[in-house]
Amino acid sequence: MKKSFRYIIVALGMAMGLPACEVERLPETSISDQTFWRSEGDLKAAANYLYTFLPGWSTDDVWSDDAIGLASNNISDGSRLAPATDGNYNNNYNLIRAANNIVEKAPRASGNAAQTVIDRYSAEARFFRAWGYFALVQRYGEVPLILKTLDESSAELTAPASPREAIFEQIYQDLDFAAQKLPTHTTLGTADFGRVSNTTALAFKARVALFEGTRAKFHAYGDPTKHLKAAADAAKAVIDSKQHNLYTGQYFDLFQMPGEGRQNPENILVKQFGVSLTERVVTHSYYRGSLENGNMNPTKSLADSYLMKDGLPITKSPLYKAPVASVDVFRDRDIRMSDTFMKRGDPMMTTKPIFDIAPLVFNKTGFMFRKTANIDDWNTQASTIDRPIIRYAEVLVTYAEALFELNGTISDADLDLTVNRLRQRGGVAKLTNSFVTANDLTMRDEIRRERRVELAQEGFRYWDLIRWKTAEVELPKPVLGNFFFKTEFGTVAAVRLTADNYILVQDASFRKFDAKKDYLWPLPINEIALNPSLKQNPGW
Repeated sequence: MKKSFRYIIVALGMAMGLPACEVERLPETSISDQTFWRSEGDLKAAANYLYTFLPGWSTDDVWSDDAIGLASNNISDGSRLAPATDGNYNNNYNLIRAANNIVEKAPRASGNAAQTVIDRYSAEARFFRAWGYFALVQRYGEVPLILKTLDESSAELTAPASPREAIFEQIYQDLDFAAQKLPTHTTLGTADFGRVSNTTALAFKARVALFEGTRAKFHAYGDPTKHLKAAADAAKAVIDSKQHNLYTGQYFDLFQMPGEGRQNPENILVKQFGVSLTERVVTHSYYRGSLENGNMNPTKSLADSYLMKDGLPITKSPLYKAPVASVDVFRDRDIRMSDTFMKRGDPMMTTKPIFDIAPLVFNKTGFMFRKTANIDDWNTQASTIDRPIIRYAEVLVTYAEALFELNGTISDADLDLTVNRLRQRGGVAKLTNSFVTANDLTMRDEIRRERRVELAQEGFRYWDLIRWKTAEVELPKPVLGNFFFKTEFGTVAAVRLTADNYILVQDASFRKFDAKKDYLWPLPINEIALNPSLKQNPGW
């Protein structure tokens, strides 16, 4: 069953904080800033605009070692220059401005709306303000911290960037307020499914704090312990709330219609698209336009990270046999690999109902992603499949990683609470401390592996490499694809192979990452010109 919540952009001007019209009397069909902020309906309408900033399906994984597109991109090949403008920068400040406007003006409704209502929509706004600032600091590091709406004379327009720690402190304050004032997931129910709940705020705080805690730890700055403890505490609060659980159906269906809506307890925050082609908010063509057409192909590096069913990597497991046919790649492996990668026999598209093998003309690695694959969507090129943005599975791996990085150890009981619940879903043997020791593994690597495979194709990998400070090691490596099964692939496209018969997609010479500058993105040049107090990031 699909959800009933709809995004409506009513009173867009008010939500964005545009100046009111300078007249004493307006037509009855018009809305002014002076007459708008008066009821719960007004606050809800303004808050609805914030949801339009939630990200849809993307190909961000091509920046990482999990995927590659049809052509090189300037992030992974090192050719990026400081841009004149950057939508990532401007859009997030637009979101922050809209959120600030609601925080400032929501109290005007006090005569007609209860304080709990005002607090709720102020909390939604503060959640999205935190969302915007995390997106900014994740990319650019220190940026101006603006907590009110500005006009042309505001001194903040030429203020320098705020310290990184101050930005995170404000993010935590906003998310703590949201966690206290927002309804529970259960209270939202079906009617308000899609709006942020108190556990949404906690889960996002866990994500934010894990990022900064591990980044501070491995880049050697700040107070990693403070952030790692915040991550562990927030994740545990979500677990203890009992508001969420893992989806009990097939992992593949998490990213199809059966996994949508209130009935799936794993959904904490989703980007909603619609109910059907005749009743929709907006649509996307992610499957046909990005996956089937080769704009994001999975790599051998990602494929190799999936364990055998005995819990061992392919380099250690006696179950692993060199593949003779393409289906052999999936034999005795984590079930989630089959649900994330296309394999022979999977439904594919209207003109080719059953998948054989990825055509090398488009899918350069010889692999193809499967999440969101849907024949009907391929035909219409107008999918309404929602994008899960925060899943309970992420909360579990966040808790496991935060505990390990905080304490240097993790108990078998906590592994059972987190990682092993996901491994069970994949049909993989349990992870224990004795298993790690007996098989000469490392607990950190296994926790990171679990995060990688559980969240594959969902846009996390690049930022994980950034925070772990391993981007300089992993990203310059050559990109390899599937084993070249000559009788299956044929000779439609020219292909380069390694000595052991794997598809060589991109040489290491075309993969660059400069550790002196690439851990931060460049600030847009126009923003520095407008505000001389802003300083460009090192190396740019």
